[in-house]
Amino acid sequence: MELRHLRYFLAVAEELNFTRAAARLHIEQSPLSRAIKELESDLNTLLFERNPRGVQLTWAGTVFLENTKRIFAALEQARMDMRGVAMGFRGTLRVAVSDGIAPQKLADLLARCRQEEPEMEIRLFEVSHAQQVKGMLDHSYDVGFARTDNAVDGICARPIWSDPLVAALPARHPLLSHRKIPLKELVRHPLILSHPEVHEGQHQQINRMLKANLSEAEEASLNIVEQYISRETMQALVSAGYGVALICGTEQSYLPGSEIVTRALSVPDSVLTTYLLRPDSEPSPHLSRFLERVEQVCNQQEEAETCLFSELHPIAPVSRLARVGLSFSAGDFSTP
Repeated sequence: MELRHLRYFLAVAEELNFTRAAARLHIEQSPLSRAIKELESDLNTLLFERNPRGVQLTWAGTVFLENTKRIFAALEQARMDMRGVAMGFRGTLRVAVSDGIAPQKLADLLARCRQEEPEMEIRLFEVSHAQQVKGMLDHSYDVGFARTDNAVDGICARPIWSDPLVAALPARHPLLSHRKIPLKELVRHPLILSHPEVHEGQHQQINRMLKANLSEAEEASLNIVEQYISRETMQALVSAGYGVALICGTEQSYLPGSEIVTRALSVPDSVLTTYLLRPDSEPSPHLSRFLERVEQVCNQQEEAETCLFSELHPIAPVSRLARVGLSFSAGDFSTP
């Protein structure tokens, strides 16, 4: 078995058509067919079911496809590691961020890492929570930040900071007469909430807050007019008067001052919690030092509140979390 066999298999498995796969690989179809037969012979099993309409993966082919993807991911990681070595780095930490967590919340942490361990390369990936968990389980990512507290086998979670949950309203909205808006009055208006798949953790936390503070009748009568994916869409909808939004308090700095106004909620402990996720295994020395810096960044805050950083597995309710305000610094996000 050679690397070309795996590359050819991957092309056919993704295209499910030998003609398209050959064109993608820039080779003739006959050597592609021979290579697939050689691979099947070497593995002593059929990877594809061939029929007049094309090909389909067998069960063995489906399993082999997952393994092949992991092999190429490992090769790509090896390439990137060597590129980092050539640039002077002595290790790489892959950090996955989900739920639209603002980059500035990581700024102090990344600045401390760069200052104290400049030879460590830190790569940030902005992904969905499902990709985040999958990536940590298959060792594509070393650590992650999310707003979900779902217990997942093989993943440890630590609550590291919380931010106030606030209402975003168009200027001159009648609810702005309140210094803190009563939730029962807020939900009488059309609501603009985060998308449940893109911002899974934030959506879950807001839903729990609503469920805990509203009657069944009030909850059933909620008028959710839009579910936004991007901050820009939320701003446009609120500014245009489509409804009021529930957002993280740290997003206030992004809002146009004359078009959208934020107000605190009268609900006690209305916060959005951010969790640090990592594989449930012995951390590497690089990851251990990163975790220590997360704790140091939490503890160094000058605010009166305390940043809770206690190990939880599985995740338990959090009763005491502090806001961590970090200065803004541009962060480069890449996608895997």
